[in-house]
Amino acid sequence: MTEPLVELEHEFSLDIGYDPNRWLELPPRWDTTEWPDISVWARHCAQLFWRAYRLDPGQSGIPFLADTLRRFAEAFAPEPFDTRVLLRVWEPTSMPLQLFTMVKPAQGDCEETLRFLVAAEDPDAVEPPVIEPFRTELLGEGLRSFRYLRQDDAPEVIAAVRYAWRDDEAGADVVLWTATDDTAQVIRAAPDIEELAHTVSVAVWNPEPGDEE
Repeated sequence: MTEPLVELEHEFSLDIGYDPNRWLELPPRWDTTEWPDISVWARHCAQLFWRAYRLDPGQSGIPFLADTLRRFAEAFAPEPFDTRVLLRVWEPTSMPLQLFTMVKPAQGDCEETLRFLVAAEDPDAVEPPVIEPFRTELLGEGLRSFRYLRQDDAPEVIAAVRYAWRDDEAGADVVLWTATDDTAQVIRAAPDIEELAHTVSVAVWNPEPGDEE
């Protein structure tokens, strides 16, 4: 089938009402004003998180978490305006889980596009993905999928969760997803991901002349 999401001039952004006690948003790569150095951001967040955790980090606690956050930011910090990336952070010594959200202009048949966005017919799935309807007050009726994926170079399978909606009023398709080879981590995060999915909405904006320059 034809790729349903195409690169068009940005007219949308995502609003996400996440709980900052559980989620940490990665700064976008184009935001060089507040965080010119990703290492400064990582250490600042590590210090705040350890302070909120109310345990003594010792000599290695803050550097360890700062290095972890820096590596996640280097790997996943978004470049386009229409993408946001959050980390579900539990204990400061545990590995976070990355969660991606993206909005694009709506394209094609709604049902076909949503099934594409949740990878309902993924040929790399170990078994047929579990596909369920999922409705939120802000985005309406959508789909949720859960599937296991094979890895070519490793024996572990990847657990992947995807949500997708079409916001007819905004004329936009929205997708939210995560994937990791730590299945227990996905299961642990599932209630938080579902709760967060209910807070996602689309903001429409019209660039003024010269904004794109």
